[in-house]
Amino acid sequence: MDPADWKAVSEIYREGIQTGYATFETEVPTWDEWNSNHVTSCRLVAGTDKKVTGWAALSAVSSRCVYGGVGEVSIYVAEKARGTGLGMALLRRLISESEKEGYWTLQSGIFPENTTSIKLHEKAGFRIIGIRERIGQLGGVWKDNVLMERRSKKTGL
Repeated sequence: MDPADWKAVSEIYREGIQTGYATFETEVPTWDEWNSNHVTSCRLVAGTDKKVTGWAALSAVSSRCVYGGVGEVSIYVAEKARGTGLGMALLRRLISESEKEGYWTLQSGIFPENTTSIKLHEKAGFRIIGIRERIGQLGGVWKDNVLMERRSKKTGL
């Protein structure tokens, strides 16, 4: 992913926001805001016919060096490309790239209503490690978050 992809990436992000179960965000950030909140490696786009229809990226979970190998996953697929296997391809590639970069743990916080994303993560080797109850509000409604993680079998052993 590079800045030239941002227009397509931000539209896919907007679709996710509009579902009401993909993120606590209510507005798409600017490229500069998004860029400053995600690690510079492990940023992927995918699609067909040179059109971006999905993206995945990591953000740091902490600025403390002890957590340097732990990343939080963001993965979004355009509505028209859902159910095509693109999400799994992106997630598998993100896992591979993250291991090359020294990440030993990937985590995701997913709304319980987003069963498709939970199943996708489970198929990619993530496990549910807990429920963060009433962790934040979206539109004035308290939301839970399913916390999932995947430990590398290659890195951090």
